[in-house]
Amino acid sequence: MSTEGKAACVLVAAGRGERLGEGGPKAFVRVGGRPLIWHALRAIAGADLVSHLVAVVPAGYERQADELVDDAVAGRLSGTSRVVSGGENRQRSVALGLSAVPADADIVLVHDAARCLAPSGLLDAVVRAVAHGQDAVVPGLPVVDTLKRIDERSRVIDTPPRSDLRAVQTPQGFRRAVLTRAHSDAEARGDTDAPDDASLVERTGLPVHLVAGHQEAFKITTGHDLAVAETVLARARASAAPAP
Repeated sequence: MSTEGKAACVLVAAGRGERLGEGGPKAFVRVGGRPLIWHALRAIAGADLVSHLVAVVPAGYERQADELVDDAVAGRLSGTSRVVSGGENRQRSVALGLSAVPADADIVLVHDAARCLAPSGLLDAVVRAVAHGQDAVVPGLPVVDTLKRIDERSRVIDTPPRSDLRAVQTPQGFRRAVLTRAHSDAEARGDTDAPDDASLVERTGLPVHLVAGHQEAFKITTGHDLAVAETVLARARASAAPAP
């Protein structure tokens, strides 16, 4: 690979999780007997091409997050692991995590703890694409539903062709300088509404490259998503169990 430095992952886990309705931050809700953030940390620790980790968590959850990092990550990364407090929104939380990334990381992944079942191989695939020359990389899957654009009165405007659309996931990967500039430019504009970090890069005029996503990198947002995650983990445990 053509990268000179290392890759770091900023794990965004500072959301309140109000839509999930579990009475606490989403990243600390349990699935398969462990908090969502633990599963995400474990996948990051299993990625061959990720050296450093910065976990961004809600204020007041730093000690709990430190313990989870020690359990899931300790000894499995060649670089450093750090927990920092998040900001008032996701974009600010990413910026705070980015500022804590060690200086020797030239590639930065931004990953959501809500996509806690994204496999280690997906992180490596995104790092590899950046290392091979892309400035910004997102994983995505073909859209299977027919989508409609509507106006403010809920009338259908048009139906974009599904062949042109992808459902984008995380981790998203960037040259560190590119992501830093994108966040700096957004702050200067007072722009806080970007749906993801790739959108911030798009607003700088740089292209974003797509790689194949993974079905298990779905976002846990509702109770139904949580039930699906339980099923996926149960299936994985069953397939890993030794034959009788």
